[in-house]
Amino acid sequence: MRAREIMSKAIWAVPAGSSAEAAWQLMRAEGIHHLLVGTAAKPIGVVSSRDLGGRAGGALRKTHSVDDLMSRHLVSVSENETIRQIANTMRGRSIGCVLVGDGRRTTGIITVSDLLELLGRGNEHPLQTVQRRSLNHRVPHKKAAYATGVW
Repeated sequence: MRAREIMSKAIWAVPAGSSAEAAWQLMRAEGIHHLLVGTAAKPIGVVSSRDLGGRAGGALRKTHSVDDLMSRHLVSVSENETIRQIANTMRGRSIGCVLVGDGRRTTGIITVSDLLELLGRGNEHPLQTVQRRSLNHRVPHKKAAYATGVW
């Protein structure tokens, strides 16, 4: 399975310099946990609901903008990357999302929630049944050594 098959194509972005409270309200309204800061063609960073302080972070959001709280270290993968490689990248770097791109711009985002959803619903591809060859010559198995004598 490849990145283009499970990525979220709807990328929500906020311009640099936006207030953290406005970003939080957008996240709550859309039911998302990660926002791209900048544009899809030129991302500057990613801000998560955890970066914004969560539900109890009202005081933090009032005094900061998204530029102050965002993560500037972006990790992006190609659309042809396998899910296993993406999961290992996210686990190895302890990050919650990766950006998916086609080389010119960001086309999607994969979060931990996307990977857990994939794991929860299971692999929907049917198993291929392979016709097995029958054995032509069967031999009864014999014990290699027999106990002899009296103990």
